[in-house]
Amino acid sequence: MDGFDDEEIARALALSVREAYKPSKTSDRKPEPKEIIEIPSSDEEDNNEDVQLQSDVQRAIEASKAQSASSSRTYSPQDSISPTISPPAISAPSMLVRSSNAFPFDRAQLERERLERQKRLRPDLVEAQSKPQLDNEDEETDENVNMNGRSAKSTRPTTGKAPRATTSGTQSKEPADAYFWNGELRQTANKYVEPSKDTRPLFRLTDILAPRDEISFAIISAYCVDFPWMYSFFNPSTPVIIVAQDSQGNETMKEVLPNWIKTTPFLRGGRGCMHMKFMLIFYKTGRLRVVVSTANLLPIDWRDIENSVWVQDVPLRPRPIPHESKANDFPAAWTRILHSLNVAPALITMVKNGHTDLPISRLEDLRRKWDFSKVKIHLVPSLAGKHEGWPKVLQSGHVALMKAVRDSGARTPKGKELVLECQGSSIGTYSTQWVNEFYCSARGDSAEEWLDQPKSRRTKLPYPPIKILFPSDKTVKESALGEQGGGTMFCRRSQWEGAKFPRTLFHDSRSKSGGVLMHSKMIIATFRDTGPSSKGKAPQSDSETEPESDDEVVEVDAQGREEDKVIGWAYVGSHNFTPSAWGTLSGSGFNPILNNTNFELGIVFPLRSAEELERVACWERPPRKYVLGKDEPWMQSESAYFAEE
Repeated sequence: MDGFDDEEIARALALSVREAYKPSKTSDRKPEPKEIIEIPSSDEEDNNEDVQLQSDVQRAIEASKAQSASSSRTYSPQDSISPTISPPAISAPSMLVRSSNAFPFDRAQLERERLERQKRLRPDLVEAQSKPQLDNEDEETDENVNMNGRSAKSTRPTTGKAPRATTSGTQSKEPADAYFWNGELRQTANKYVEPSKDTRPLFRLTDILAPRDEISFAIISAYCVDFPWMYSFFNPSTPVIIVAQDSQGNETMKEVLPNWIKTTPFLRGGRGCMHMKFMLIFYKTGRLRVVVSTANLLPIDWRDIENSVWVQDVPLRPRPIPHESKANDFPAAWTRILHSLNVAPALITMVKNGHTDLPISRLEDLRRKWDFSKVKIHLVPSLAGKHEGWPKVLQSGHVALMKAVRDSGARTPKGKELVLECQGSSIGTYSTQWVNEFYCSARGDSAEEWLDQPKSRRTKLPYPPIKILFPSDKTVKESALGEQGGGTMFCRRSQWEGAKFPRTLFHDSRSKSGGVLMHSKMIIATFRDTGPSSKGKAPQSDSETEPESDDEVVEVDAQGREEDKVIGWAYVGSHNFTPSAWGTLSGSGFNPILNNTNFELGIVFPLRSAEELERVACWERPPRKYVLGKDEPWMQSESAYFAEE
């Protein structure tokens, strides 16, 4: 999140979250979004009963605190909210219950009362009570079809071809606890989506955390967390380790709720942020669900703005395999990431606190016990800190992206030019040197060649063909929530008007779902010809006459069939297109040094057709280029709406 310090972002996010709960000040302003919590029991509650539930939850938390104190566990009311945001009070779901004596609720009685309310308010919901709905959304599911339309039930061939990730292709009735053994990429459900464009299967948080009573353990992570809200999605007896941010950047560990431990990683000088968003959900059946998303653990991220989520279920091995300290595969990458986030001591504390039956006793069990052979995407982490030498540099930031692109078989071919579309919610401070540095890795080219070039040459290169997608001021104001919906989008006037700022690279970000704003962080990379067939196409994206479409022309074989080849790749995760997220290189080709400010996490997978590309991209393509002098990016700091606050 370049250009803003953490406190500034926290204040802005806090304002944005608060707006979801307060009434409108002026009659001409668009209606404020009501708080609707997705829970496994119902999606409508009487307002008066919400007030009562609010009171019940407060009593429940006080009872939990008393019990925790009696067992010599530390608990602080301040720890039940985000370390950087103080979210408003929320109505707790009726299914927030306890195991033995932590909460003064009678679950059976609550269930009877809930059914009576449904019969009175919405008889049509009684039959579909097992899954909550957002206001204007039907049950939307799919048959877990992969990107080229073939059934995703069969394992992809391991013939050397780079594997495909999967997204939704059709709609059918899918149970809340559906499995995704081959991986699934979807957008999040949104109550403000245009009905005519609400055609794709979506993810709700209740879909991902289902069935909740079958969860035996979870490790979850986000930059911003509404702890009471998230607590309601789990059985109170379920042990949970949650990775979050410490406001001072310290490595900390504390119990924040009954059976919940919050752990935070170290940030040098308190700078940067723990920005990773993921979940590892362990089920009593032995199944492991791996989730990488762009969403914070806040109601607004799962209801009012749009995010992207990748989910894959992983089976338990028939028997554990030996530990390999030099392994460098998908689960080994997860193990490194969790160690860097200070999860290992939290896991030890969980065991000491009485959770002796956890599915893992040490982080290395992740690789030993679960079979990740069907996982075909590649993890791309950024680990905050200074990384020196090739082995470490290859495991973080845009150099890790380079390795993932290569391992996916998606390195830019000779005679081709790479075109990037980079969608995010925060704008960085850019230089031609850094953008070309990133572009070198995005091509799959080694940083060794880049670092061995004279620095004087690197600083004078023109901008490569990159499109930076960020919502224009007009797009935000015309969105479903208007200016108040732009509380998680960050760009500053001093950045935009910088003498060397690449304004000509900017394109408007508009969701395929209609007038909703996107918090999704995504990169779509495509190849285009640089030879005679590309005549008329601008070689640089800073051209005012840049063509609106850079899609690869798909070749066909002698029988007229599309060739099954890689036309590019896609990234989805927490990285914004900024130096703080992706890192900056220095040193030499012999001894490179990568500095990362943030902790970030995403996935990379190859694209093989224009159809597949369109299913993955969450924005309208081709993106509309800013008209300089007419279009400007949304700047929250200049918004009249936020100025009132």
